[in-house]
Amino acid sequence: MQTVFSRWPSQATTMDDVPRSGDLPAWMTAPAPRRGAGVARDLAISAACILAPALAAAVAAHLLAGGSASGAAVAGAAAILLAVVAIRFVSTMRVRHGEARYRAIFERAGISMWREDWTAVAESVAELRRAGVADMESHFAARPDELRALKAKVFIKDVNGFTLEETGASGKEAYVGPLSRLLPDTDQTFVQWLVAFARGDRFFRSEAHVIAADGTERDTLFTAMLPGNVAEFADIVVTSLDITHYRQAQAGLMTAEADAARNSRIATANALTASIAHEVNSPLAAILANAQAAQRLLRPAALDVEEVGAALRDIVSQATRARDVVARLTAHFNRSPPQVSPVDVVHAARTANMLVEADLRRLGAVVHLAVEEDLPSVAADLIQVQQVFVNLLLNAAQAMAGRQGACDITVSMRGADEAVVVEVADNGPGVPAESRARIFEPFHSTRSDGMGLGLAICRNFVEAHGGEIRVDTAPGGGALFTFTLPIAAD
Repeated sequence: MQTVFSRWPSQATTMDDVPRSGDLPAWMTAPAPRRGAGVARDLAISAACILAPALAAAVAAHLLAGGSASGAAVAGAAAILLAVVAIRFVSTMRVRHGEARYRAIFERAGISMWREDWTAVAESVAELRRAGVADMESHFAARPDELRALKAKVFIKDVNGFTLEETGASGKEAYVGPLSRLLPDTDQTFVQWLVAFARGDRFFRSEAHVIAADGTERDTLFTAMLPGNVAEFADIVVTSLDITHYRQAQAGLMTAEADAARNSRIATANALTASIAHEVNSPLAAILANAQAAQRLLRPAALDVEEVGAALRDIVSQATRARDVVARLTAHFNRSPPQVSPVDVVHAARTANMLVEADLRRLGAVVHLAVEEDLPSVAADLIQVQQVFVNLLLNAAQAMAGRQGACDITVSMRGADEAVVVEVADNGPGVPAESRARIFEPFHSTRSDGMGLGLAICRNFVEAHGGEIRVDTAPGGGALFTFTLPIAAD
């Protein structure tokens, strides 16, 4: 089965038999099933079962009438009329029975189920594919308003009773309507449905967050079998599993683990501080003692040039020792070479987005990813690259916090010469020209609560890999951070 798991920012993968980018997905070329084909087959069987005895009855009537043609015709017509009535009755009962079974499964399922109409989306995806657009993610990353408009064209037709019971909604009207009413702009999974449609996948699973009937946001896991032809887009059945409490418990566990790790780091820092103090205090104490002795020896009454020279030599020796201690620590913490290996920079960006997804949602920001096809791997330290993305994404979201309208962050990647160029753009206030020269300096921050270390760390990490980073004005007037990383050797 062809599948795509799309909890943004994980990468979607399918089986090897998925059509290549130059081919159209199967659902675009598959003929729509003939309406009522299954019912027609059942009717044929019923007709065969009923017409046979009807014809036999006609023959019997002919014989009883003593060979009268008119009597046989009347008997045959009556038998056929009865057969037609019987067929109509059987077909009606079959249809009603099928609908009743479907409604029973839909309404009595112990999981939230939604019926949705994605016809408009299918038409748009088909139009783009026929126009040669294969990368839906990159296409809509440059057109976020079109993506939002398309989301509004998805229509929720029905939800089952369990959905109402689970969420406390008073009626189905709380859910029936455009999907955009329930899927907030901060959700980053809608475009992955389009990716799955364009690829021709048969199964979709997406972890998203929706606005419940009471106005609260709930984390959910959506699953759906995707259509096999255009007609089936009018009625896609989606199951929804509420995982809000699971996420909250998971977040609590992660907080506890983070607190334990923090306490461990504090203990390590305390031990390190004590070690540094011991290493540095000893030469400092010797320097102080020798300096005080030299002062006494320089008095006219006790002038001893030889002793003063010895004290000064000891001061130089101890100062050198203190300098070496600091140099060793600096070399250990700041100059250790990165663990370079081939890194998929797209995967690094998706992972970084996942790490700060909750913060981005809280700040109202949404990330769009536009990647050049066949982007090569880079020679880098994966953890450091992820940290660069984390810092840039958070900075962009914080810069746009509180603004009216959409808060879009666009991450673009392309190959250039021997490097991969990454651009992170936002539509916030941007960086003033007078601040750009100092923005990468340690402890320089444009926010009152900022420490001014994030961008300094980004520069250190990028330059340690032989790349460079700079800030400019984005086309929309926001900030545009651009950095490069060298392409990994084959």
